Amino acid sequence: MLRAFAHESGLLARRTELDQSIIWVDLMEPSKEEEDAVEAWLGAFIPTREEMAEIETSSRLYVEDGSTFMTATLPSGTEGEHTVLSPVTFVLSKGRLVTIRYHEPRAFATFPMRAEQASLGCFSGETILTGLLEAIVDRLADILESVGRDIVKLSNQIFHAPETKASDRDRNFQQILRQIGRKEDLVSGMQDSLISLQRLVSFLTALKVGDKETKSRGKTLLRDIQSLSDYASALSGKVTFLLDATLGMINIEQNAIVKIVSVGTVVFLPPTLVGTVYGMNFQNMPELNWTYGYPLALIAMALSAILPFWFFRRRGWL
Repeated sequence: MLRAFAHESGLLARRTELDQSIIWVDLMEPSKEEEDAVEAWLGAFIPTREEMAEIETSSRLYVEDGSTFMTATLPSGTEGEHTVLSPVTFVLSKGRLVTIRYHEPRAFATFPMRAEQASLGCFSGETILTGLLEAIVDRLADILESVGRDIVKLSNQIFHAPETKASDRDRNFQQILRQIGRKEDLVSGMQDSLISLQRLVSFLTALKVGDKETKSRGKTLLRDIQSLSDYASALSGKVTFLLDATLGMINIEQNAIVKIVSVGTVVFLPPTLVGTVYGMNFQNMPELNWTYGYPLALIAMALSAILPFWFFRRRGWL
């Protein structure tokens, strides 16, 4: 899919044809025909999907034939269970911007809508790129804030579990472990995305692209990205702590079950021994002729169970 935008009365306006008035072309899963048309319009080759996936910095940030190529990893689908992390390439050439992507980060939907309705200073490829990067960083901030709220909820579920039955708590801990795993994947993805954005903005700032205001906005972007990186690192630490805490709570639950089984075994072992002794069928057993042998045996069995239980309670083991 190809979307083209031109600057008109301070706003972005969509166009159906590529001409000299176009300052931004957004390619979403482009076909070969669309790639050829954009390359002819731009006067430069655009990278393929395989080239965008390269992880070397030299393959992601470079200048070639007067065109600047920058690639960052951006997330999409963060509201669902499966977050998609995929590269997005930005190409600046002769005051025009081309974006190439194969997924749908939300900023690419919200930013054009805003720029079509309000004046955001999008009069060149450089200013559009700066505004788009600001929208992307704002979106990442929203995602991290949502993750922070979810982590607080998980913490309450772990340390203030409302379930009283052990089986319910076990099922709850299984769900919590799955949620913690998803949050860890999301936070680590955000960290990768922020690192790639930080490199991109640093590269763009070093090139001194745009006017004074654009450069100032670039420096502000760098500070925002750094603060978000620090926040993401803090969230990653919290997720790790919650994982350790959950595993610790599961161990406590298991130890409590083993403790109950062990106490039950110790309590009922002496009565079993008494019953075993008087369950023997030897002919010469003096107690067989006792009138009160049966009730005495029952009393001995009861005492042998009660006394260990009382001892454990007195020592604070139960």
